[in-house]
Amino acid sequence: MLETIRNIDREIFVYLNSHHTEFWDPIMVLVSERFFWVPAYLALTIYLIYTFGRRGYMKLLMAVLAVGAADFISSRFFKPGFARLRPCHDPELSEVINIVSGCGGKFGFISSHAATTFALATFMVLVLPPRYLWFKIILITWAAVISYSRVYLGVHYPGDILAGALLGITMAWLFEKLYQKILQRYAYFRR
Repeated sequence: MLETIRNIDREIFVYLNSHHTEFWDPIMVLVSERFFWVPAYLALTIYLIYTFGRRGYMKLLMAVLAVGAADFISSRFFKPGFARLRPCHDPELSEVINIVSGCGGKFGFISSHAATTFALATFMVLVLPPRYLWFKIILITWAAVISYSRVYLGVHYPGDILAGALLGITMAWLFEKLYQKILQRYAYFRR
């Protein structure tokens, strides 16, 4: 059964990875680059603090903790624990796939990019008021595009992405619960 799942994951990966163009290659490299998003993170930070005051600081802290936990767990536990080669390091695949810009570390299960972006996006979806629906849609789309870019670039299987997204969503949910408990307990952050 596990072998069947791996084979399906490989087939989907090869199919998705084969659809690339010279136009999209540099765009996907940029989308996947963590430092490219620093201005957006700064803008989000300023907006949260300006709009929500003390609650904004707490939202920001919990978001950072959710992202940090997702990154730590994916990098320190899953990748070395499962030791699944990235597709670009797999000798059976490395000759037939498109590796656009380097390969990264040896192991790929689970995707830290998917875990961290879905942790941030999901946490914001959970803590922002309903009137921010348009922004919530943008955040989930952003996380999905970054996650897809990892398959496009040849460094993760779709299963790596799915598992990373699930980890990120789980961390977001846990830290949102902690955020709500802090708001209930400390009136200071409700202002």
